[in-house]
Amino acid sequence: MTVVEFGPQNTEETAEQAIAARMAREELIKTQAGRLVDMQRDDGHIVFELEADSTIPSEYVLLQHFLDDVDPAKEAKIAQYLRRIQNADGSWPLFHDGDGDISATIKSYWALKLTGEDVDAPHMAQAREWVLARGGASKANVFTRIMLALFAQIPWRGVPVIPVEVMLLPRWFPFHMSKIAYWSRTVIAPLLVLCALKAQARNPTGIDIRELFVTPPEDEKVYNINPNGSFVGDCFLVLDKVLRFCEPAFPKGLRKRAIDKAVAFFTERLNGLDGLGAIYPAMANSVMAYDALGYPKDDPNLMIARESIERLLIETDEELYCQPCVSPVWDTCLASHALMESGLEAGDDALDGALDWLKDKQILDVVGDWAVRRPDVRPGGWAFQYNNDYYPDVDDTAVVAMAMHRTGKPEYTESIERAAEWVVGMQSSSGGWGAFEPENEHFYLNSIPFADHGALLDPPTEDVTARCVSFLAQLDGERFAKEIAKGVAYLKRDQQPDGSWWGRWGANYVYGTWSVLCALNAAGEDMQSDYVQRGVAWLKARQRDDGGWGEDLATYYEDRKSEVKESTASQTAWAVLGLMAAGEVESDAVKRGVAYLETAKREGARWDEKLYTGTGFPKVFYLKYHGYAAYFPLWAVARYENLMKSNDRHVAFGM
Repeated sequence: MTVVEFGPQNTEETAEQAIAARMAREELIKTQAGRLVDMQRDDGHIVFELEADSTIPSEYVLLQHFLDDVDPAKEAKIAQYLRRIQNADGSWPLFHDGDGDISATIKSYWALKLTGEDVDAPHMAQAREWVLARGGASKANVFTRIMLALFAQIPWRGVPVIPVEVMLLPRWFPFHMSKIAYWSRTVIAPLLVLCALKAQARNPTGIDIRELFVTPPEDEKVYNINPNGSFVGDCFLVLDKVLRFCEPAFPKGLRKRAIDKAVAFFTERLNGLDGLGAIYPAMANSVMAYDALGYPKDDPNLMIARESIERLLIETDEELYCQPCVSPVWDTCLASHALMESGLEAGDDALDGALDWLKDKQILDVVGDWAVRRPDVRPGGWAFQYNNDYYPDVDDTAVVAMAMHRTGKPEYTESIERAAEWVVGMQSSSGGWGAFEPENEHFYLNSIPFADHGALLDPPTEDVTARCVSFLAQLDGERFAKEIAKGVAYLKRDQQPDGSWWGRWGANYVYGTWSVLCALNAAGEDMQSDYVQRGVAWLKARQRDDGGWGEDLATYYEDRKSEVKESTASQTAWAVLGLMAAGEVESDAVKRGVAYLETAKREGARWDEKLYTGTGFPKVFYLKYHGYAAYFPLWAVARYENLMKSNDRHVAFGM
């Protein structure tokens, strides 16, 4: 009879396996951290591509035809890009493998036709049939219909009336430019000029897209609709008709004064080669507005505005697309956190280079639009892009300052203190923080016909609030106890019934729940309390069979809240980081999540990730941060390794 001794033999094998796993994990961390450092630019910063949907490259084509400045070589590459990302049903989605979107499909079809695409080609015919089956081009959103009007594809009555004279309204008036979000403000100001002038594109080829209309556009009766079905929306529709009737009678002198004020507004904020608002739609509108006003091609402002757009292009040998903006501050500060978790410390050239670059990017002298409601607060924030002095955001500011604080370097003390002063000043009365401004909660404005995209405002959100709570708690929980308490109370109020938290700037409840759990841990909340554990339970319940986490961007629709296509590295990292912050370091869920990240495919600094996990505007505009699949998985695996090697399983930082 043979006796098999399982105990000691299995223990020895398990120990060997554990050692091998740890060695493999350490090698992974070292390798991926090295690849991330290799992406550093000479001045210390790191920047990844930032990809949106087909509308931005399509609008770039439309802009060239508006100006009669067409580059056939660029157009051919954009056409290749647009063909590649088309859905199998002929539509174009707002994110990879998402549902078709009618406005994105109209613009993509239109852009391809302008580049010389054969409209009878199968992919064009399929796109056309898809649009017609959904009511045709008259059903496009407001911004698409404005572009259609600029190209004389629809009459101007197909566009809601927002007279440029709104630039002259007093601040107490129900509508004022200061009452809408920064992105709305910078996009709308030049757009008001275009609409007031009823500007017309040069459109050198004369190409139209009448075949996309079910009813001839001049015969279409209803273009403008109540965007949310509210009574206020009905009132705004009536007001739209009144303004349309009265607008021709507006005094010419008043109109000129309003146009001049609009031009002065966006010219003052032109932002050099980084562009108006540092976002493509605002940049493109400023170029078209200058052109419509008759500015010569060699006008310095027009030239700078055009060059700012060219700097957004990403070109390869075969394809070209236009980024909506760039993300160097965001990429650099998040990468810095991941590198510190991977073992880099103050004094390391790579880390010092990144944080020194960030230090120089702090906005200390320019008083931005945020000061309308906080005139006594000193500037001290960071923007998302290389330069955007009028529009720093508290999310970037909190994450940069937390990275600096973590090094313990006295050289960063003043920067951190100025950041804290500004972040505290930006807290809304609700206890929460919006991204760019406080008290931006004029929700009735979402009922105006122009606001059919539902992204006119910048109210406080859970993820941004969580980041600010994390920062203040990491810096000094006692000194900022009042602000932290208000922030935590806001987070408690906004928890979803299922225990999760909504994610405004990332996909979606996984992003929000990760952010909040980190903040609650940093704030010293009892992580075993019922409300925290409901968030933990929600995250655990969302783990997939492969050990990873995934969440579709369609979850912004209430009836699709549980939708998921596949696990992604970035969302898995968020879930693992959130669970570890909640004290779940040794849980099976965390172990399986880390194992998923250890075995998932990688290429260079990035884990393989095709799906989008970033949000521009829920239900409207989404982003693929190419850096998310690099620094977040590295961060999660490195933190797990550090905590498992330590006698203390507590996460000591705000993120």
